[in-house]
Amino acid sequence: MRVLVLYCHPNPESYGAALHRAVVENLTAAGHVVDDCDLYGEGFDPVLSRADRLGYHDLAANTLPVQTHVDRLKAAEAIVLVFPVWNFGFPAMLKGYFDRVFLPGISFGLVDGRTQGMLSNIRRIGVVTTYGATWAKATLLGNPPRKFCTRSLRAVTAFKASVTYLAHYDMNRSTPDTRQAFVTRVASVFSRW
Repeated sequence: MRVLVLYCHPNPESYGAALHRAVVENLTAAGHVVDDCDLYGEGFDPVLSRADRLGYHDLAANTLPVQTHVDRLKAAEAIVLVFPVWNFGFPAMLKGYFDRVFLPGISFGLVDGRTQGMLSNIRRIGVVTTYGATWAKATLLGNPPRKFCTRSLRAVTAFKASVTYLAHYDMNRSTPDTRQAFVTRVASVFSRW
């Protein structure tokens, strides 16, 4: 399977980088073709400019500023997101990716004013993330990243994709043992994906 890995962390020596390596190494070892997109490393511009917004619904031209990323997304059969949850949301870089690449005519279409998912090429969605908060606190606050990944992302695949959501909660009180156990879990899951 062709897997687009979207990695989003500014520090290449972070725990997130270790999780990213575990995902890529195990997907590759399992025989998948991995398109590894490091949003920070590639210098992705997350800002939706005025011109981008004005041309947002122009299906003939709205992809031009991000054509390479659109092509990568359309070529994928699966997508895996690796990111930290910051302030109960995505890092700005990843949010900007969704704003700029998940465009009308690419991830969704409008039919009689209603959206329809268009990324039917995506059969699987994987998420590897970390939270400073506990599971209980994240749940109490609605856990927006989880909802987006398990609902909105599935919707743009016309609800055809299955979702694997792996999260290390309570990073503020994590230990070397809990962090290593999570890396081991991530490696195990993606070695069998």
